Amino acid sequence: MRMNKFMCTLVLLIFLIQKGQGQLSWVRMDTLFPGLPSSVHVYRSDAPLSGRPSVAWYVEADLSDRSLHFETDTASGRRLTPSQFHDKLGGSVVVVNGTFFSFATNQNLNAVVKNGRLVAHNITSIQGKGKDSTRYFKVSRSAIGIDRHRRADVAWLITDSSNRTARARQLAPVSRKDDFPGIPLDDTLWTRATPWKMRTAIGGGPVLVHEGVMRITNDEERMFMGKARDDLHPRTAMGYTRDGRLIILAVEGRRPRVAEGASLTELSRIMSGLGAHEALNLDGGGSSCLLVMGRETIRPSDKEGQRPVPGVFIIR
Repeated sequence: MRMNKFMCTLVLLIFLIQKGQGQLSWVRMDTLFPGLPSSVHVYRSDAPLSGRPSVAWYVEADLSDRSLHFETDTASGRRLTPSQFHDKLGGSVVVVNGTFFSFATNQNLNAVVKNGRLVAHNITSIQGKGKDSTRYFKVSRSAIGIDRHRRADVAWLITDSSNRTARARQLAPVSRKDDFPGIPLDDTLWTRATPWKMRTAIGGGPVLVHEGVMRITNDEERMFMGKARDDLHPRTAMGYTRDGRLIILAVEGRRPRVAEGASLTELSRIMSGLGAHEALNLDGGGSSCLLVMGRETIRPSDKEGQRPVPGVFIIR
């Protein structure tokens, strides 16, 4: 009987430890941001993450509030800091970094939809490495969108520069070897995807939560593959709940003994713990920056401060 009690206690302890990993306790911080709309709430955590020091913030916004406008903006071949986007737009409730991008060309490397129009495109073909260096991988990268009925969705997109709209795969991303770069319009991958009619969207990857289940599609999207999913970095993520709340999360990082960042696995657990029905990772590292009413929440990790980026998601 003693052994049974001991084993039951041990199993319960292991369960609680596993359940607690990647989860944080949160404090509401609305009063720090005068003028914050009543349908938007801001939370902060400085609780340890998997035993490490951590600082994280998230914003929760009611998608059904018609006084809120969910938008994206791009910088037309250049990059601006999130604060510069905030000033350019004449003020905003939230500005957060979004897409991955090229430092050489300032080009967004993920889809961006602005006012219903596809203004930036996903990479659709990636050259392999090692034994696959002469071949290409056709891939679909994930994005989060909001349609004209204020319904959110996370999907894996296929985009083409000759089309004004994206096409989406809802069940699984594309990851297929091919001898040629690009995805032509008559490709079966394109025709099997469905039109994705979003008013606003921003892309990144990989997916973190899919239909209420933790599902990290880093290998399929060919991003942070293998063990890289467990590397610790500053992180940005977005998702939505089934009852219509948008969640925007930023995790501070690269500050030893203060805020050491999160892995994709932990990011997935955090978003799931916040009730996300679907969620995805956005550009992180030095790009991670979340502004509320023009004020920084997490401290950007670049020594220069906020990193200029070519695209942002905005709540106005």
